[in-house]
Amino acid sequence: MWDQPDMNGRYVIDADGTFAFPLIGRVKAGGLKLQELEAEIKTRLKDGYFKDPQLTVAVEQYQSQRLFIVGEVRNPGTYPLTGNMTLIEAVARAGSALPTASHEALVVRSRKGEEVEGPTLPTETSQADVVRVNLRGLQSGVIDQNVQLRDGDTIFVPRAETVYVFGQVRNPGSYPIGKDTTVLQALSLAGGVTDRGSTGRMKVMRIVDGEEVETDVELNDVVRAGDTIIVPERFF
Repeated sequence: MWDQPDMNGRYVIDADGTFAFPLIGRVKAGGLKLQELEAEIKTRLKDGYFKDPQLTVAVEQYQSQRLFIVGEVRNPGTYPLTGNMTLIEAVARAGSALPTASHEALVVRSRKGEEVEGPTLPTETSQADVVRVNLRGLQSGVIDQNVQLRDGDTIFVPRAETVYVFGQVRNPGSYPIGKDTTVLQALSLAGGVTDRGSTGRMKVMRIVDGEEVETDVELNDVVRAGDTIIVPERFF
């Protein structure tokens, strides 16, 4: 409220949809738009208190509106929608993405007016809109990827696809990959090739039509999810 610091503050709406405001007492807010609530408070303040009160109403936190965060995050669950919450804020509130997370997050939102009782995954309904966001771009500061969230949204962070790297590498094991990951990049994830390793005779074990197939690969070849890269030992 302009020029009235004693009347500024945060007010919690009670279960009956009302809250207490200085001078005028209980005010009904439930079911009103912000502009309607502003007009109601102004009208009542004009009745014997102020000639032309100037005030602004904003929502700091919704208890009636919520969103769902599921998948590869540290603390999946249901969260209240607060203010103008964006995707990066929501993921941070869930403890950030896990190392096993994909580079992409999906924001699944129901149609307007549709009741949402719990998380909605992309495969569960054809009535949902899906917004795909590159998490790496978002974490690097790409602002246009920072989706404004709505009541009932589900944020789904899927598990990354993986490849297996074995043989003469420093840290053999399974590693998450993104789109167009090359053999060289997969080897880097595994700590690189040892002094005894040879990149000239590398093999990839790959499932094709249900059968395991062994193929030769070069450093710039793109790997597929589930591939096993084998780095052989040098002859000398």
